[in-house]
Amino acid sequence: MIRDYVALDLEMTGLSPRKDAILEIGAVKVRDMEVTETYTAMVNPGFPVPEHVTELTGITTEMAQQGREIHTVLPEFLKFCGQSVILGHNIGFDFGFLQQNAANMGKTFPDMAIDTLAIARKFLPELPSRKLGDLCDHYQIREERWHRACDDADAASRLYQKLAEAFFEENETYFEPKKLTYKVRKDAPATKIQKVYLNDLMKYHKIETNVALDLLTRSQVSRLTDRIILQYGKMIRGD
Repeated sequence: MIRDYVALDLEMTGLSPRKDAILEIGAVKVRDMEVTETYTAMVNPGFPVPEHVTELTGITTEMAQQGREIHTVLPEFLKFCGQSVILGHNIGFDFGFLQQNAANMGKTFPDMAIDTLAIARKFLPELPSRKLGDLCDHYQIREERWHRACDDADAASRLYQKLAEAFFEENETYFEPKKLTYKVRKDAPATKIQKVYLNDLMKYHKIETNVALDLLTRSQVSRLTDRIILQYGKMIRGD
Protein backbone atom coordinates (compact mmCIF):
# COMPACT_ATOMS: atom_id res chain seq x y z
CA MET A 1 0.00 0.00 0.00
CA ILE A 2 1.20 3.51 -0.80
CA ARG A 3 2.16 5.15 2.49
CA ASP A 4 3.93 8.23 1.10
CA TYR A 5 1.98 10.76 -0.98
CA VAL A 6 0.77 14.34 -1.30
CA ALA A 7 -2.98 14.76 -0.81
CA LEU A 8 -4.24 17.90 -2.51
CA ASP A 9 -7.35 19.89 -3.23
CA LEU A 10 -8.13 23.01 -5.21
CA GLU A 11 -10.83 25.63 -5.14
CA MET A 12 -11.57 27.15 -8.55
CA THR A 13 -13.71 29.85 -10.13
CA GLY A 14 -15.41 27.35 -12.46
CA LEU A 15 -15.21 23.96 -14.15
CA SER A 16 -12.98 24.60 -17.18
CA PRO A 17 -9.19 24.21 -16.70
CA ARG A 18 -8.57 26.36 -19.77
CA LYS A 19 -11.04 29.16 -19.10
CA ASP A 20 -11.39 29.28 -15.31
CA ALA A 21 -8.83 29.95 -12.60
CA ILE A 22 -7.43 28.31 -9.51
CA LEU A 23 -8.42 30.23 -6.36
CA GLU A 24 -6.77 28.19 -3.63
CA ILE A 25 -4.35 25.27 -3.36
CA GLY A 26 -4.15 23.12 -0.25
CA ALA A 27 -2.11 20.00 0.37
CA VAL A 28 -0.74 17.71 3.05
CA LYS A 29 2.47 15.77 2.59
CA VAL A 30 2.20 12.29 4.09
CA ARG A 31 5.15 10.06 4.92
CA ASP A 32 4.53 6.60 6.38
CA MET A 33 0.86 7.54 6.79
CA GLU A 34 1.64 10.61 8.93
CA VAL A 35 1.27 14.25 7.89
CA THR A 36 4.73 15.82 7.86
CA GLU A 37 4.08 19.11 6.04
CA THR A 38 1.17 21.22 4.88
CA TYR A 39 0.83 23.70 2.04
CA THR A 40 -1.80 26.34 1.43
CA ALA A 41 -1.89 29.31 -0.92
CA MET A 42 -4.55 31.74 -2.05
CA VAL A 43 -4.33 32.61 -5.74
CA ASN A 44 -5.46 35.93 -7.18
CA PRO A 45 -7.43 35.11 -10.35
CA GLY A 46 -7.39 38.74 -11.47
CA PHE A 47 -11.17 39.08 -11.57
CA PRO A 48 -14.08 39.07 -9.10
CA VAL A 49 -14.89 35.73 -7.48
CA PRO A 50 -18.27 34.49 -8.75
CA GLU A 51 -21.01 34.77 -6.14
CA HIS A 52 -21.83 31.04 -6.16
CA VAL A 53 -18.16 30.23 -5.50
CA THR A 54 -18.13 32.57 -2.50
CA GLU A 55 -21.30 30.92 -1.19
CA LEU A 56 -19.71 27.47 -1.50
CA THR A 57 -16.19 28.20 -0.26
CA GLY A 58 -16.42 31.42 1.73
CA ILE A 59 -13.67 32.90 -0.47
CA THR A 60 -14.54 36.49 -1.33
CA THR A 61 -13.12 38.74 -4.00
CA GLU A 62 -11.35 40.73 -1.29
CA MET A 63 -9.70 37.57 0.06
CA ALA A 64 -8.62 36.46 -3.42
CA GLN A 65 -7.11 39.86 -4.16
CA GLN A 66 -4.71 39.31 -1.26
CA GLY A 67 -3.45 36.15 -2.94
CA ARG A 68 -0.46 35.74 -5.24
CA GLU A 69 -0.39 35.09 -8.97
CA ILE A 70 -0.51 31.50 -10.20
CA HIS A 71 2.85 32.08 -11.92
CA THR A 72 4.37 32.50 -8.46
CA VAL A 73 2.35 29.89 -6.58
CA LEU A 74 2.50 26.94 -8.95
CA PRO A 75 6.31 26.59 -9.18
CA GLU A 76 6.39 26.73 -5.38
CA PHE A 77 3.72 24.01 -5.16
CA LEU A 78 5.54 21.86 -7.72
CA LYS A 79 8.60 21.99 -5.49
CA PHE A 80 6.46 20.96 -2.50
CA CYS A 81 5.11 17.94 -4.39
CA GLY A 82 8.37 16.84 -5.96
CA GLN A 83 7.85 13.44 -7.59
CA SER A 84 5.34 12.25 -5.00
CA VAL A 85 2.27 10.24 -5.83
CA ILE A 86 -0.66 12.66 -5.61
CA LEU A 87 -3.97 11.82 -3.96
CA GLY A 88 -7.37 13.44 -3.92
CA HIS A 89 -11.11 13.02 -4.20
CA ASN A 90 -11.89 13.08 -7.92
CA ILE A 91 -8.23 13.90 -8.39
CA GLY A 92 -8.48 13.97 -12.18
CA PHE A 93 -10.52 17.18 -11.99
CA ASP A 94 -7.89 19.00 -9.92
CA PHE A 95 -5.12 17.52 -12.06
CA GLY A 96 -6.60 19.09 -15.19
CA PHE A 97 -6.28 22.57 -13.69
CA LEU A 98 -2.77 21.92 -12.40
CA GLN A 99 -1.53 20.41 -15.65
CA GLN A 100 -3.08 23.15 -17.81
CA ASN A 101 -1.53 25.91 -15.72
CA ALA A 102 1.79 24.07 -15.58
CA ALA A 103 1.78 23.68 -19.37
CA ASN A 104 1.16 27.41 -19.78
CA MET A 105 4.47 27.88 -17.96
CA GLY A 106 6.31 25.15 -19.87
CA LYS A 107 6.17 22.75 -16.92
CA THR A 108 4.47 19.43 -16.12
CA PHE A 109 2.73 18.20 -12.98
CA PRO A 110 3.23 14.76 -11.34
CA ASP A 111 0.72 12.39 -12.92
CA MET A 112 0.70 9.22 -10.80
CA ALA A 113 -2.35 9.45 -8.57
CA ILE A 114 -4.74 7.74 -6.19
CA ASP A 115 -8.40 8.71 -6.47
CA THR A 116 -10.45 8.18 -3.31
CA LEU A 117 -13.66 8.72 -5.28
CA ALA A 118 -12.86 5.80 -7.59
CA ILE A 119 -12.06 3.57 -4.60
CA ALA A 120 -15.28 4.55 -2.84
CA ARG A 121 -17.35 3.87 -5.95
CA LYS A 122 -15.86 0.38 -6.15
CA PHE A 123 -16.30 -0.65 -2.53
CA LEU A 124 -19.20 1.46 -1.25
CA PRO A 125 -21.83 1.25 -4.02
CA GLU A 126 -24.62 1.02 -1.46
CA LEU A 127 -24.10 4.56 -0.15
CA PRO A 128 -26.51 7.17 -1.55
CA SER A 129 -23.65 9.65 -2.07
CA ARG A 130 -19.91 9.39 -2.45
CA LYS A 131 -19.17 13.08 -2.08
CA LEU A 132 -16.18 13.77 0.13
CA GLY A 133 -18.25 15.23 2.98
CA ASP A 134 -20.73 12.36 2.94
CA LEU A 135 -17.98 9.74 2.94
CA CYS A 136 -16.28 11.52 5.82
CA ASP A 137 -19.58 11.46 7.72
CA HIS A 138 -19.77 7.72 7.02
CA TYR A 139 -16.33 7.22 8.58
CA GLN A 140 -16.80 9.93 11.23
CA ILE A 141 -13.97 12.03 9.87
CA ARG A 142 -14.29 15.61 11.09
CA GLU A 143 -12.79 18.78 9.61
CA GLU A 144 -13.09 22.38 10.81
CA ARG A 145 -14.10 23.73 7.40
CA TRP A 146 -15.43 22.11 4.25
CA HIS A 147 -14.77 23.41 0.74
CA ARG A 148 -11.48 24.97 1.76
CA ALA A 149 -8.54 23.41 0.02
CA CYS A 150 -6.21 22.34 2.85
CA ASP A 151 -9.03 20.93 4.98
CA ASP A 152 -10.44 18.96 2.05
CA ALA A 153 -6.96 17.65 1.20
CA ASP A 154 -6.52 16.42 4.76
CA ALA A 155 -9.99 14.86 4.68
CA ALA A 156 -9.16 13.00 1.46
CA SER A 157 -5.97 11.67 3.04
CA ARG A 158 -7.80 10.42 6.11
CA LEU A 159 -10.54 8.92 3.95
CA TYR A 160 -7.91 7.01 1.94
CA GLN A 161 -6.53 5.54 5.14
CA LYS A 162 -10.01 4.48 6.29
CA LEU A 163 -10.74 2.88 2.92
CA ALA A 164 -7.40 1.07 3.02
CA GLU A 165 -8.10 -0.28 6.50
CA ALA A 166 -11.43 -1.64 5.32
CA PHE A 167 -10.68 -2.88 1.81
CA PHE A 168 -6.95 -3.03 0.99
CA GLU A 169 -6.43 -6.66 1.95
CA GLU A 170 -7.09 -8.83 -1.12
CA ASN A 171 -7.84 -5.69 -3.17
CA GLU A 172 -4.36 -4.22 -3.54
CA THR A 173 -4.64 -3.30 -7.21
CA TYR A 174 -7.46 -0.83 -6.55
CA PHE A 175 -5.17 1.14 -4.23
CA GLU A 176 -2.26 1.37 -6.65
CA PRO A 177 -1.50 4.77 -8.23
CA LYS A 178 -2.83 5.23 -11.75
CA LYS A 179 -1.41 7.47 -14.45
CA LEU A 180 -3.57 10.51 -15.10
CA THR A 181 -3.98 12.05 -18.52
CA TYR A 182 -5.18 15.48 -19.53
CA LYS A 183 -5.09 16.85 -23.06
CA VAL A 184 -3.40 20.19 -22.63
CA ARG A 185 -4.40 22.99 -24.94
CA LYS A 186 -1.51 25.35 -24.56
CA ASP A 187 -2.85 28.85 -24.91
CA ALA A 188 -1.23 31.59 -26.93
CA PRO A 189 -0.11 34.78 -25.20
CA ALA A 190 -2.63 37.59 -25.14
CA THR A 191 -2.43 39.98 -28.06
CA LYS A 192 -1.39 43.60 -27.66
CA ILE A 193 -4.90 44.73 -28.66
CA GLN A 194 -6.44 42.49 -25.98
CA LYS A 195 -4.13 43.81 -23.27
CA VAL A 196 -4.63 47.46 -24.22
CA TYR A 197 -8.42 47.07 -24.23
CA LEU A 198 -8.43 45.23 -20.89
CA ASN A 199 -6.17 47.83 -19.31
CA ASP A 200 -8.41 50.65 -20.56
CA LEU A 201 -11.51 48.81 -19.35
CA MET A 202 -10.07 48.38 -15.86
CA LYS A 203 -9.06 52.03 -15.69
CA TYR A 204 -12.52 53.08 -16.89
CA HIS A 205 -14.22 51.13 -14.11
CA LYS A 206 -11.47 51.99 -11.56
CA ILE A 207 -10.64 48.32 -11.01
CA GLU A 208 -7.33 47.68 -9.28
CA THR A 209 -5.44 44.40 -9.51
CA ASN A 210 -1.95 43.20 -8.66
CA VAL A 211 -2.08 40.57 -11.40
CA ALA A 212 0.54 41.06 -14.12
CA LEU A 213 -1.63 41.33 -17.21
CA ASP A 214 1.36 40.67 -19.47
CA LEU A 215 1.54 37.11 -18.11
CA LEU A 216 -2.05 36.21 -18.95
CA THR A 217 -2.90 34.03 -21.93
CA ARG A 218 -5.27 34.93 -24.74
CA SER A 219 -8.19 32.98 -23.27
CA GLN A 220 -7.52 34.29 -19.74
CA VAL A 221 -7.62 37.91 -20.93
CA SER A 222 -10.78 37.20 -22.93
CA ARG A 223 -12.43 35.59 -19.92
CA LEU A 224 -11.42 38.43 -17.60
CA THR A 225 -12.67 41.04 -20.06
CA ASP A 226 -16.02 39.26 -20.36
CA ARG A 227 -16.39 39.05 -16.58
CA ILE A 228 -15.68 42.76 -16.11
CA ILE A 229 -18.16 43.74 -18.83
CA LEU A 230 -20.79 41.43 -17.35
CA GLN A 231 -20.37 42.91 -13.87
CA TYR A 232 -19.57 46.55 -14.63
CA GLY A 233 -20.63 47.16 -18.23
CA LYS A 234 -18.81 48.28 -21.37
CA MET A 235 -16.89 51.51 -21.76
CA ILE A 236 -19.05 54.33 -23.07
CA ARG A 237 -17.02 56.51 -25.38
CA GLY A 238 -17.14 60.19 -24.58
CA ASP A 239 -17.36 59.72 -20.78
